[in-house]
Amino acid sequence: MTIKNRIKTDLCIIGGGSGGLSVAAGAVQMGASVVLLEGGKMGGDCLNYGCVPSKALIAAGKHAHAMTTGAPFGVAPVKPKVDYAAAKDHVDGVIAGIAPHDSVERFESLGVKVITEYGKFISPTEVQAGDVVIEARRFVISTGSAPFVPPIPGVDKVKYYTNEDIFELRERPNHLLVIGGGPIGMEMAQAHVRLGCKVTVIEGLKALGRDDPEMAAIALARIRAEGVEIVEGAIAEKISQRGAVITVKTKDGATYKGSHLLMSVGRKPNTDKLNLEAAGIEPTRAGVKVDASLKTTNKRVYAIGDVAGGLQFTHVAGYHAGVIIRSALFGLPSKAQTNHIPWATYIDPEMAQVGLTEAQAHEAHGDKLEVVRFEYAENDRARAELATTGLIKVMIVKGRPVGASIVGAQAGELIQTWALVIANKLKIGAVAAMVAPYPTLGEINKRAAGQYYSPRLFESNFVKRIVKLVQRF
Repeated sequence: MTIKNRIKTDLCIIGGGSGGLSVAAGAVQMGASVVLLEGGKMGGDCLNYGCVPSKALIAAGKHAHAMTTGAPFGVAPVKPKVDYAAAKDHVDGVIAGIAPHDSVERFESLGVKVITEYGKFISPTEVQAGDVVIEARRFVISTGSAPFVPPIPGVDKVKYYTNEDIFELRERPNHLLVIGGGPIGMEMAQAHVRLGCKVTVIEGLKALGRDDPEMAAIALARIRAEGVEIVEGAIAEKISQRGAVITVKTKDGATYKGSHLLMSVGRKPNTDKLNLEAAGIEPTRAGVKVDASLKTTNKRVYAIGDVAGGLQFTHVAGYHAGVIIRSALFGLPSKAQTNHIPWATYIDPEMAQVGLTEAQAHEAHGDKLEVVRFEYAENDRARAELATTGLIKVMIVKGRPVGASIVGAQAGELIQTWALVIANKLKIGAVAAMVAPYPTLGEINKRAAGQYYSPRLFESNFVKRIVKLVQRF
C-alpha cells in the first residue's frame, strides 16, 4: 500500500475500546497530541458485544421473570408474552444511547486524531494504519480480546454464536445449547430461560469454577431451579447438525440436542494484526508481556486491558488507563495492582468478589486468617423483598480485610464498600463505624463487620469484668 501521509504525535493508541478511549480522552485534555486507531467499532467489545448488550438482555429477562413470581406478594403470576425481537430492540436501543459518548465525532471534538483503520507496527517507533504511518513517542496497545472457539470436531460445519453475534439473533431459540459455564455462559443461559427458551449448559469442569465454590453453589441452585440444565464435567467431543437440530456429543458418550448453539468457552487476545515482532514486543499466550508498569518489552509501548493478559474486565482497562497516563504523560512511577479489583457476575442472585477468596486467603495467611459471615436472611430489607437467598464472607487478617465474597441481590453494588476498604488499606472498624440507612441491603456489610467484633465484645470475660467494675460507680 502506498503511504500517503505521515504523522508525528505524542501518543498513539491502537484500539478504541474502553481502555483506549479512556487514555485518549485523558491524555488529549491534559495537553498531549493523540492519535487513536480503530478499524472496528468504537467502544469495542464492552459497548457492542459484551457488558452493555448482555446487561440489557438480562434486564429484559428480569422483567419477564418478575411476572411469574408475584404470588408471595399477593400479585397473581402470569405467563409473560415475550417478544424476543423486541427484547433485542431494547438491547440495540441501549447501545445506541451510549454510542455517541464513544463515537469518532466526540473524540475528534476533544482534539484526538481518529483513524478508522487497524494499526500494525512497522518498526519500534512506527505504526501503519491504512495509508498513514504514525510515529509516536509512546504507544498504547488496547486491542482487547475476542471469543475463543476451541477446535471441537464439527464446530466449523455448524452455525454457532458467540457474544459477538448472539445479540443480533432476532428469532427466539427453542432450545439453546451453551458450551461453557463461566460468567458469560451462565448470564446468557439465565437470561434466555427467562425469555422463554429451553437452555442446556455444557461445562467441561465446574460451572462458575473460578468463583468461591460455596457462593457458586448458591447461585447455581437458583439457576437450575429456574429451568436451566447445567451439565458439569462434560467435555464436548463432537458437534454436528442435521437440519435444524444441533447435537453436541461429550466424551462420556452423552448427547445433547438443541436448535441453537452458543460458544462461551473463553477469550483470546487480539494481537494477530499488530505485527508485534517488528516493534520488538514479546507476545504471550494470554496477550502481550508487560511489567508492573504495563510496559511491554519495547519500553515505548504500553499494553492495557484484556490484551495485557490479566483480569478481563472493562473496569480493569479503565484502571490501567489511569496507571499509564501517570507514567506516559508525567513521567512518574506507576504500577498496576490487582488485589483491590472487584468483579461481578450478573446472574440472579448476583455474585461479586474483591481480593482473596476464602481458599486463597487460607493458603496465603494460614492461621492468621479470620472469616466472618452474614446471611441475607438476617437483613430486614432482604426479608421485605423476599430476597433472602444470599451470603457475604469477609476474609480478615489482623483486623484488615484482604478479600470479600458476596452472592445475593445487588452483590455488585455491595462489593464496592469492600473494594474501597481494600484499596485504601482500611481496617474492618471503618465499616463497623459506618451508619447505614435502615432498611437497606447495605446494612449487610455493616453487620458482617460487626461479626468480627461480636466474639470480642460479647464473649470476652475481660470485657464483662470491666463493665461490672464500671457499674459499681
